[in-house]
Amino acid sequence: MNYRPIAKTSLRISEISFGCMSLGNDHATNKTLLHQAFDRGINYFDTADLYQAGFNEETVGRAFAGMREKVIIATKVGNQLRADGSGWDWNPRKEYILQAVEASLRRLQTDHIDLYQLHGGTIDDPIDETIEAFELLQQQGKIRHYGISSIRPNVIREYCRRSHMVSVMMQYSVLDRRPEESCLALLHEHQISVLVRGSLASGLLINKPAKTYLTHSAEAVEKASSKVQQVATGDASKTSVALGYVLHHPAVTSAVVGIRTDAQLANVAEAVRHATLSESSLQALQQSVPQLVYDQHR
Repeated sequence: MNYRPIAKTSLRISEISFGCMSLGNDHATNKTLLHQAFDRGINYFDTADLYQAGFNEETVGRAFAGMREKVIIATKVGNQLRADGSGWDWNPRKEYILQAVEASLRRLQTDHIDLYQLHGGTIDDPIDETIEAFELLQQQGKIRHYGISSIRPNVIREYCRRSHMVSVMMQYSVLDRRPEESCLALLHEHQISVLVRGSLASGLLINKPAKTYLTHSAEAVEKASSKVQQVATGDASKTSVALGYVLHHPAVTSAVVGIRTDAQLANVAEAVRHATLSESSLQALQQSVPQLVYDQHR
C-alpha cells in the first residue's frame, strides 16, 4: 500500500481508504472486516454521524478501541437528525456543530477526530460561523484538521478563500470528470487534498450492467466500461484502471471506497497495486466518454 500526505498536515493516509457507510449492522462482522482492511495497509477510515443514525460511528469506535493511534479516523457533521426519526435537516450552525462533535467523540470512543468534515453545504450557509466552529474545535484539540464534503464549485471556492480547510471530498471518476473542469486545479493550487468518492461509479465501470448515469446514456456508460476493460492489461484489473484514473491527478490524496465484503476488500487491495496508468491510457479513457460540467452551483 502506498501512502500520501493530506496537504499541510502530518497525516499520511493510504491511497485507498475505507468508506464505512457500506458497513452492516453487526458489530462483530464489521470489526473483522475493518481489521482485515487495516492488516492490508488501509489506515484511513471515513464515517459520518448521519450513517445509520450514529451506529456507523459507534461500530468504527468499537472496532478500533485499544488501537486508536494506529488509525486515522474522519467523520462528518451538518445533517441533524429529527427527534421523531422522520429524517434530518441541514444545520451548519456553530452551536449545533459544537454539540454534534461531542456525540461523535463519544460514539467513536476517542478524544479527538483526525479529520472533521462538513457533510455538504450551500453558498447560503453562514460560512464564517461554520468555519469559526471548526477553528474552535481545532484549538480545543477535539479535531486535528477539518475539511468539507462537497461537489459545489461555488461552495468550494468560498472555503478555499475563507478557511484553513485541508481537504475536500468529492465524487470523481471516468464517468464523472466534472471536478477536472471546475475544482481540481484550484484545490491543487491551494494545497488542499482531494478525497475521492464514487471512483468506481457504483460499479458501472467494473462489473455492473450499463445503465444511465448522471446525464450519460446507457450506451455511453457501456462505451466507457469497455474502454476500461481494454486498458486493463497484464496484472491490471478493471478496478485497477478505475482507481488509477482518479489517483493520477496530483490533487488527489486517496480514493475512499465503500467495502462490504472480504471479496471486495481483496479485490480493491490487489487492484491498487497495479493502478498506475500511462499517459496514453489516461487519454484513451478521457476520450471514451464526453466530459460533463457542473451546470449548477457555479
